[in-house]
Amino acid sequence: MKVVKDIVQMQRLSQQLRLRRKKIIFVPTMGALHQGHLALIKHGHQLCSGTPHALIVSIFVNPTQFNSPKDFKFYPRTLPKDLSLLRHCKVDYVFTPSAAMMYPEGAETCVEPGALAQYLCGATRPGHFRGVITIVAKLFHIVQPDFAIFGEKDFQQLAIIRQMAKDLNFPVQIIGHPTVRESDGLAMSSRNARLSPEGRRRALAVVQGLREAKRLTSSGVRNVTRLKKAVRHILQEKGKIDYLELVDVQTLRPVKTIKQKTLLAIAIFIDEVRLIDNCLLP
Repeated sequence: MKVVKDIVQMQRLSQQLRLRRKKIIFVPTMGALHQGHLALIKHGHQLCSGTPHALIVSIFVNPTQFNSPKDFKFYPRTLPKDLSLLRHCKVDYVFTPSAAMMYPEGAETCVEPGALAQYLCGATRPGHFRGVITIVAKLFHIVQPDFAIFGEKDFQQLAIIRQMAKDLNFPVQIIGHPTVRESDGLAMSSRNARLSPEGRRRALAVVQGLREAKRLTSSGVRNVTRLKKAVRHILQEKGKIDYLELVDVQTLRPVKTIKQKTLLAIAIFIDEVRLIDNCLLP
């Protein structure tokens, strides 16, 4: 495994891999790696099993996607531990650029998301997805992947990145991977490490809310108001709800009744830590 810090060097390595007819699998991360990230890497190897390929992981805490300076400051950074984990995952290259390198002085161009960013996290975190897809576009240009893998816990992010790759003609296939969960059902997240023991217990209300919504829809409930009321009742004393929405899986627009596959999306602050999760209904 080779750690690469320089953009030009990473571009040259990617070009060499392509000349050797190797497929490039890319897993972008912000570090603080956990088993969810490792599942993405494992899936990447499985995608190209039997085919010459190289797996590249990036670790970069992207400042432009944080709405809160405090959130950016306290986002966990565990690079030595991350590199140790990746050495055991048959990762070929780890790209770890600095913020000064990715955003040099005078840089002013960004990628603006479309309608998919108007809802959910896009509504409560203005500018967040501009930062996300700008850095993803830059990483795609640098790494030149054939496949890029993202977790479905960030469902809206995945949808926006797919749209961006299509609209800007990136020759990359965007792969979504199911949410990886702890044994008690909590979605794995780098932010979980910032929860207090009591906050970690309260966070399980998110899992309970998703399960209750699934139970109700399985019993035939289709009324969105009733479903939201039931989930809100579970969440309201456990943290500060940022949003609780049922949206169309294609447009991400809120729906009034469930007629087809619908996404239940939750964002909640617990211990001032913002957690997100989702599930498909019915």
